[in-house]
Amino acid sequence: MKVSVRLFAVLRERAGSEHIELELADGATVRDAIAALPVAAGVPVVMAVNREVAAEDVVLRADDELALIPPVSGGAIHTEPLSVDALLERVRDPRAGAIVTFSGVTREVDFLDYEAYTEMGAEQIDAIVADAIERHGLCSAAADHRVGRVERGEPSVIVAASAPHRDAAFAGAREIIDEIKARVPIWKREEGEWIHPV
Repeated sequence: MKVSVRLFAVLRERAGSEHIELELADGATVRDAIAALPVAAGVPVVMAVNREVAAEDVVLRADDELALIPPVSGGAIHTEPLSVDALLERVRDPRAGAIVTFSGVTREVDFLDYEAYTEMGAEQIDAIVADAIERHGLCSAAADHRVGRVERGEPSVIVAASAPHRDAAFAGAREIIDEIKARVPIWKREEGEWIHPV
């Protein structure tokens, strides 16, 4: 069976193409497809089948589209201060005419404490970013969240999105921060009470 593989960033550069057609045996999984792609060797990726985030054991069907998105388009949860400059470097792309950033900072109090289910949170941020890239046609995007004590004026979350045009960059960045706030298992302690940030 034939499966179309869509590649981004470093994988696209390695392959010299945005799309590769793979011939796989019936019953092949996402894992099998990745193993058949030398360009993916050593690169951790977020995987999507037909625009839905997928695990390695998902069985592929003929004419499925498998997208492989390297971690340059993703996010992380950090215990150290966040860097907007470092995030900008992760999303720069020669196709981009616009880069939008967002920083959510501590205000009104001396500090906030953040706690997260880190492993699940990082995976969800990656999935949110991958969805936004696909939906808005972004060149790249990334998001990082802080845990621990975040002093007044410091960012607890940062988002960057690059796109050929500003409308898509703004829309993609807005979707990413809204979805992080809605879905990622991160809590903040404000005035002694743990709440999910909104």
